[in-house]
Amino acid sequence: MNQFFERRYVIGGIFITIILILLARLFYIQIVDDRYTLSAKKNAIRQVIQYPARGPILDRNGKVLVSNDLVYDITVIPKEVKSFDTLEFCKLIGIDEPEFDKRLAKAIKYSPNLSSSFEKQLSPQLTASLQERLSEFPGFTVQPHPIRTYPDSSAAHFLGYIGEVSEKGIAESGGYYRRGDYWGITGVERAYEEVLRGQRGVENKMVDSRGVPKGSYANGAYDTLAIPGQRLTSSLDSRLQKLGEKLMQNKVGSIVAIEPSTGEILAFVSSPGYDPNDRMANYDELYNSPYKPFLIRPIQANYPPGSSFKPLSALIAMQEGVITPQTTYNCPGYYQAGNRRIKCFNGERHGVVNLSSAVALSCNGFFDMVFEKLINLHGPKQTDTSFTIWRNNVAKFGLGGRLDLDLPAEGPGYLPKASFYDKLYHKGGWRSSTVISLGIGQGELQVTPLQLANIEATIANHGFYYKPHLIKSIGGKQIIKQEYTVKNYVGVDAQYFDPVIDGMQRVVDYGTAVVAKIPGIIMCGKTGTADNSHGKPNSVFVAFAPRDNPKIAIAVVVENSGQGATWAAPIASFIVEKYLRDSITRRASGIEPSYYMNQNLLPEIVVKTTPAQRAKADSIKKLKADSMRKKAPVKSANNKKQLPVKYLAAIKPKDDE
Repeated sequence: MNQFFERRYVIGGIFITIILILLARLFYIQIVDDRYTLSAKKNAIRQVIQYPARGPILDRNGKVLVSNDLVYDITVIPKEVKSFDTLEFCKLIGIDEPEFDKRLAKAIKYSPNLSSSFEKQLSPQLTASLQERLSEFPGFTVQPHPIRTYPDSSAAHFLGYIGEVSEKGIAESGGYYRRGDYWGITGVERAYEEVLRGQRGVENKMVDSRGVPKGSYANGAYDTLAIPGQRLTSSLDSRLQKLGEKLMQNKVGSIVAIEPSTGEILAFVSSPGYDPNDRMANYDELYNSPYKPFLIRPIQANYPPGSSFKPLSALIAMQEGVITPQTTYNCPGYYQAGNRRIKCFNGERHGVVNLSSAVALSCNGFFDMVFEKLINLHGPKQTDTSFTIWRNNVAKFGLGGRLDLDLPAEGPGYLPKASFYDKLYHKGGWRSSTVISLGIGQGELQVTPLQLANIEATIANHGFYYKPHLIKSIGGKQIIKQEYTVKNYVGVDAQYFDPVIDGMQRVVDYGTAVVAKIPGIIMCGKTGTADNSHGKPNSVFVAFAPRDNPKIAIAVVVENSGQGATWAAPIASFIVEKYLRDSITRRASGIEPSYYMNQNLLPEIVVKTTPAQRAKADSIKKLKADSMRKKAPVKSANNKKQLPVKYLAAIKPKDDE
């Protein structure tokens, strides 16, 4: 009996304790903690995204290349749209009612419940007038948004641009991006998107049944601040960049300059270019231009290197032991390869030349001889084996593959394999004489300007290169990818570089590029006059300077303009001196930058028509002629007037893309 009473008290105590705990919890939830009350009011809360400023991009000296301006977008939540005067709304933002209906239908299709973009980049004046009347247009809000601005209007291809994120980008972002957001599309903006974009914030606002803001929700307790994107310091020198763009205006081609001791890119010029501030205003004209201004020529255009390839051939030949610096060749003005006769430029007879003088005089015969020795190293029956060895040696210099630049869309150029010629001529059906043009940088060999500049950095370093890159630091920290700090050796002993460099110095001192000689600076270079199938040869020049402790390596390509010494070499010399001295002195040759800036070398546009287009044009001409005959009185044959016929044609630029 006593045990029963004791058990009853224990059970009663447990129940009382549980009740007290529940009462205390209810008191805390309803009186002390307001989270649940606030949560119940969520249907009266609107979240406003706070977009952070994208990180600025600077040049190597701290000059701002791209920063931000604030604009305003109109966004809409379709579910909240109520009946209002759409005609008045359309007048305010400058569209008609059919366009309004089209945009609203697009927003509904995206999501009736989520905010999406309706009109972009309103002027401050329009934004102010719209803000005053926004309560008349339920469902619509004005959203501040930073856009990019370019103080110097330069380096468009390097910087890239931002635009509205694609549906694919939204799907692949894991929920980060939403419709109407901006992201990097090309250039550094794309490559460093996650660093530049920052972190979005959220502001929670109380709204009434009409969507009119009624103040901050919970005094901002649940708001998050937007975190600006990080600053990027690039390796680009804006002085060189602007000078290069001026020198290349009204020309098609590229300039790439590299610091050999680091791999940092100093200049990245693609021509024709465009003003990044006006890209959208002139988009259609730029997109349809036959000169392809959106093509990033430093990394996407392919060119035969021409004679600029000869120093590389000499280095490989010495490493393979087929020649020495003392090897000579008696040049009669041509080289006989099987039944093929390859002339030196203009049939010049160079007489007896060794390695250095052959580089200085750009003797085709000497380097054709060198190439044949390499490809016949294991005998004519083993041509494909020797060719593969040659190709592998060339590839070590960064040709035939991407250099992993920190920009998207880099091209690999083209370095043919033995299998290519096996398919072309059948296996065993080709010899060194078949591919002899490769020895002087012609034939199927194709390189990018970045690869050309990287070869010069390798020669300047006597046998290694750092992978080229464009970003020096992120935020306040000197952070670059580990791979950009590694020396990439090309498999040629350092002792073999001086004889080649001797020849390259002689090229500028008194050889094919003497016009580009810089007073007081020893520049080592090589001209190239690279044949192409679209008109005049490309003018090519590669160089580094000074000879001792080189500070800059450079490659210049001017398409369809003739000899390397005429255009590319002078342009390169101005860039080199500007970097080393921050000035350009008077040259003994009399050349000056203004002359090259003012020359228009844009290739003539060749209008080509297909048979179908010609047939259509003929039909139109016949119909017009028949119509005129019916309307006009009969005239004698001597009085007939020929009608002009205009028709659309495919336009193709004369370049090597």
